[in-house]
Amino acid sequence: MPAFLKNPVVRFLGLGAILYLAWYSFYEFFIRPKTALDARVIDAIVDHSRALLAFVGYDLAPSESTSFDKAVALFDSPGVTVGAPCDGMALFGLFTVFVAAYPGKWLHKAWFIPAGILAIHGINVVRVAALAVIMKLNPNWLAFNHDYTFTLLVYSVVFTLWYIWVQRFGPTLQPSKS
Repeated sequence: MPAFLKNPVVRFLGLGAILYLAWYSFYEFFIRPKTALDARVIDAIVDHSRALLAFVGYDLAPSESTSFDKAVALFDSPGVTVGAPCDGMALFGLFTVFVAAYPGKWLHKAWFIPAGILAIHGINVVRVAALAVIMKLNPNWLAFNHDYTFTLLVYSVVFTLWYIWVQRFGPTLQPSKS
């Protein structure tokens, strides 16, 4: 075996790349075109975002008042729509690959990956609810917050979850000394 393949960092990066390519291919060629998983995740995001907004006291527009069925809207606002690129599936895959590729006990991975996916879904629900509020208060801020603020926030959560995995459940990767 070549010396560079003995390096645990190289193994992690290589395995991560292979797993992500496998996930991406499986998602693009099977899950997305042949299942309703994206639609179910979007429905959950819309339902949970609407519930969150109602819980904190916002008046919601009736769902049939928007021109899209996958929308979250406050009263007297066009709202925001949730599409497949924003459903979090790519982040679920990325997070899963990070944890799966990093060394650690599979028993811990078996609960940490689903818990992380739920956390990512939760932050996505908060993101959609906040974007609906932004759309009502100042629609001019929507594009910036969608493209930058919340992208940074969501990726920060994914990175933080992976960091927790590395610190709490994974061994420290040290390059082998040859």
